[in-house]
Amino acid sequence: MKTKVIKLDASNPDVAKITEAAQQIDSGALAAFPTETVYGIACSVNNESLSRLNSLKNRHPDKHYTLHVGQKTDIKQYIPAIGLKAQKLINKAWPGPLTIVFELENRQIEKQRKVLKPVVFENLYKDNSIGIRCPDNPVASMLLQKTTKPVIAPSANITGKPPAVDADHVLARFSGQIELVLDAGPCKYKKSSTVVKIGKKGAEMLRPGLYSQADIDAISTVKFLFVCTGNICRSPMAEGIFRKYLAEKLQCKVDPLEKMGYKMLSAGVMDAPGMPASPEAVKACAAKGIDLTAHRSQTLSQSLIEESDFIFALGQMHCQHIIAFSSNAAEKCLLLAANKDVPDPIGQSQQVYNDCANMIEKAVKERIGELVI
Repeated sequence: MKTKVIKLDASNPDVAKITEAAQQIDSGALAAFPTETVYGIACSVNNESLSRLNSLKNRHPDKHYTLHVGQKTDIKQYIPAIGLKAQKLINKAWPGPLTIVFELENRQIEKQRKVLKPVVFENLYKDNSIGIRCPDNPVASMLLQKTTKPVIAPSANITGKPPAVDADHVLARFSGQIELVLDAGPCKYKKSSTVVKIGKKGAEMLRPGLYSQADIDAISTVKFLFVCTGNICRSPMAEGIFRKYLAEKLQCKVDPLEKMGYKMLSAGVMDAPGMPASPEAVKACAAKGIDLTAHRSQTLSQSLIEESDFIFALGQMHCQHIIAFSSNAAEKCLLLAANKDVPDPIGQSQQVYNDCANMIEKAVKERIGELVI
């Protein structure tokens, strides 16, 4: 076999040449191509091609490969429900040098078993998980979008050896053993992607790369912001109640939530920082096993809005204030209690506060029920 080398301009890839390469990969060919990290070997997910690839790389057949996709929306057919932290990683880091191993529940795995071809399911899923990468390279992106079948693409190297970072390195190892090499010059980073496993309990680094664990934690942390007027009654109660029920959904205690990547904050549109929660709010939440004694009010700011992933306003007026601060907030700002305000209990009896806490609790349960964790 003679390996065909296809020269490409990374800044302006030849669509016809890449389409032809994609068709050959769909037909069973092995083709090396550049990503932003290292060169990979594209292989359609069928038993014959995978067997060739395993032999070529000296790789154990029981070891599963990572699915490669041309655009991040492609993963919907492989992940039935994407959790909050995983979605944030996708939004912030894809396309890019990050491989995500998604943990799936048993019912999700069974659904995938039914909708995918057996050869695809058996080779992509292992231990209720699947690894997926969306590379940030125009040649890689176009090639993967042009293929019509699932493609895996391990690094172009013998297992245990350094990965190839340009076409010459690929040819030095695999000339005459693979059909194609798409030569678009050296890779940008010349370093393998970071591999992270993500599930309900957080993000676990499996292989370091361009991202550190601290980077992944920062990128994937999901932030919930609750907003009322003074941040001494309604929003601190909402923050505390939400924290309690999120912990229940995650089947953990409240304290580890932030370490697991879920952060709850509250603020007021009125400029009155440093105030404790009202005694009545503290008492209403204490009856539900929630401690607000450490709470201190803070003023709503543009940075708080922009850093938050979900913003729950206790009243329509608060929504308007939030959107006036930042027009980008419109898509993530919602009334906590569906389409109605939670009345302000300030200055009223303990029973009014208790009723307010109950209303917030009901709304929080509904909102948490909507979340995919």
